[in-house]
Amino acid sequence: MYLPKHFVPDEAAVRDLLAEHGASDLITMTSEGLVATLLPFEYDPDAGEHGALIGHMARGNDQWRRPVQGEAMVIVRGPEAYVTPSWYPAKEEHHRVVPTWNYITAHVYGQLVVHDDPAWIESQIRRLTDRHEAGRADPWSVDQAPAKFVERQLRGIVGVEVVISRVEAKFKLSQNQPQGNIEGVVAGLEARDRAGDAAAAAAVRAHNPHAAGTGRRGR
Repeated sequence: MYLPKHFVPDEAAVRDLLAEHGASDLITMTSEGLVATLLPFEYDPDAGEHGALIGHMARGNDQWRRPVQGEAMVIVRGPEAYVTPSWYPAKEEHHRVVPTWNYITAHVYGQLVVHDDPAWIESQIRRLTDRHEAGRADPWSVDQAPAKFVERQLRGIVGVEVVISRVEAKFKLSQNQPQGNIEGVVAGLEARDRAGDAAAAAAVRAHNPHAAGTGRRGR
């Protein structure tokens, strides 16, 4: 990953990303080439030395059957947004500005472990469901479905776990811009209000290196 120093997050920010992200791309190299599947993962910080990402996939998806050459990789994404130079006050001063794209991402590397075990899979499903149902007035629970139905559903999937060996993360959030331009990006994102803009604006604000108590946390 190309990683200029402005965009290097601290470990706490990376852990938060892994704990809060949604679906991510599981990528493996096999004897037949690269294979990728978009999967919802849960972060287990207590598994192994660096934690693990746990999930599941359809039994009919043969990615889990193909021997992996080397490490697996999971591409995790956070908020992202197009940034127009029109939001920069510097545009009116000298016009030496260009568009860019702000984003948060992490490349998570590790050993892929397959869990063809109904108890392990059910535990993972419950954990994933409970996290995403949390906060609803009437959260759905696996226990609301008939037990026999759940049992049949579990037979149709397998568990996957990426035991993390290393993480390369990049938080590209206008940290290389002067304070005025960063404020312009936040205001522009909030005013534009496309899908994801509010989260992107909050991320830019949280990692503003010029603001007291924020910036590249720990750096």
